[in-house]
Amino acid sequence: MSTVEYLLHGLGTAMQWHNLVFVFFGVLIGTVVGVLPGIGPMSGVALLIPITATMTAGLSPEQAATSSIILLAGVYYGAMYGGSTTSILLNTPGESSSVVTTLDGYQMAKQGRAGAALAISAIGSFVAGIVSLIGLIFLARPLSEIAIKFGPAEYFSLMVLGLLAISGLAGKSMVKALMMTAFGLLLATIGIDNVSGVERFTFGIPELYQGLEFLTVAVGTFAVGEVFKTILEREGNDGKLAKINRIMPTKQDLKDSAAPIARGSILGFLIGLLPGAGAILASFFAYIVEKKISKNPEKFGKGAIEGVASPESANNAASGGAMIPLLSLGIPSSGTTAILMGAFIMYNVQPGPLLFQDHPQLAWGVIASMFVGNLMLLILNMPLVKVFAKVIDTPTKYLIPLIIVFSVFGVYAVQYSTFDLLLIMGCGLVGYFLSKNDYPLAPMVLGLILGPMMENNMRRALTISNGDFMIFLQKPVSLIFLIIGLIWITVPLILKLRGKNVIINEEG
Repeated sequence: MSTVEYLLHGLGTAMQWHNLVFVFFGVLIGTVVGVLPGIGPMSGVALLIPITATMTAGLSPEQAATSSIILLAGVYYGAMYGGSTTSILLNTPGESSSVVTTLDGYQMAKQGRAGAALAISAIGSFVAGIVSLIGLIFLARPLSEIAIKFGPAEYFSLMVLGLLAISGLAGKSMVKALMMTAFGLLLATIGIDNVSGVERFTFGIPELYQGLEFLTVAVGTFAVGEVFKTILEREGNDGKLAKINRIMPTKQDLKDSAAPIARGSILGFLIGLLPGAGAILASFFAYIVEKKISKNPEKFGKGAIEGVASPESANNAASGGAMIPLLSLGIPSSGTTAILMGAFIMYNVQPGPLLFQDHPQLAWGVIASMFVGNLMLLILNMPLVKVFAKVIDTPTKYLIPLIIVFSVFGVYAVQYSTFDLLLIMGCGLVGYFLSKNDYPLAPMVLGLILGPMMENNMRRALTISNGDFMIFLQKPVSLIFLIIGLIWITVPLILKLRGKNVIINEEG
């Protein structure tokens, strides 16, 4: 079948009534997650994985996986939409990739143009979503067909590249990021070894024989960790909410932002393809490019609509671009796609080269649902801007118990284990102390997910070569991946040693 035929089949899957409901709830929850400062897409997706598992209990395994991933992907790109609301109205980024939007968005709001800024960010996000979707349609399958030819050595090196790429640009310190990557890989070794049957780091605890459950660790470190942070640091929104008057942008606003939206969408999509780059890097680059090519660069930072249109388009396009390495290569390029990958694996679906071959309904259903979701987001965000703005005022005393309830019940509904409930609280405390001391959590989660696959591919490669590690350097593609990984980690290091300020990716 041709790509168009596959896409039409995928659209048929996405348009099933239950999947439409899942798309709607995904983008709605995603927008709310983006609007609430501090939660972010990583916490939102991690929190909802166990809930989707219970919501899809009556469906067949394939349908359950498709519907769940559709909802979780909706949360991911929905959060990118919502993040701009607090940036513009409160000067507080809803999530890290909306940091750049505060520079001009809040200035526009102070000038009484909050409605126009929010509308342009919604339109830009929609256009970016469509651009990244077109790229996804035409690039994902050809990439997966190339990747099918990879052997275990190539796969191992590709995963090493993925880990190094995220470590190279995560957090404020590369050493801390690499330590967290190693910590994640160590956590992945807990359990009974599949080959030898030897117990590893279980300390005689039967619950650890199956290894650490990714879901428990992710929900604990991100969602429960956020709760501990809010309680212990008494975080709250003390900022004054800007007033929203006219929502529709003027013709001049649309004219001024058309080219920045197009540039931001393409740039964001291309950056999203790179492992470890993420949405925050895309939004920074898009803003810098707009300022460089502008005839009046001095207006940036004083309420320039281009300063809202371009970065908001870029961070949404990056979230679409990040889906390509995940779906076609099985390599997450950000923290949120790492958690999405964990969700795939939980449903016994391996993202990567064989996804389009073994699960075409799921792969194309998710891709088609992104078009439906972006359309829903535009329809939701334009008229309901004032409603979402009210969400910002949600008191912390209501929000914290809700997050704890969803975390505890969600994990227990999937695992049926009181040990996991103790573990989730332990992970929450560890997650809080790690993030408080600037240890990034995304590399740890990625290490935990990729660890078992890396180990299996390394063992298979060494079996083929009779224990000779040179196989990883003798295979040309494997060598290229390792060289790129080395460059990826040395370039930011050299820049930091020279005193240059490296743009950091803390995107979830």
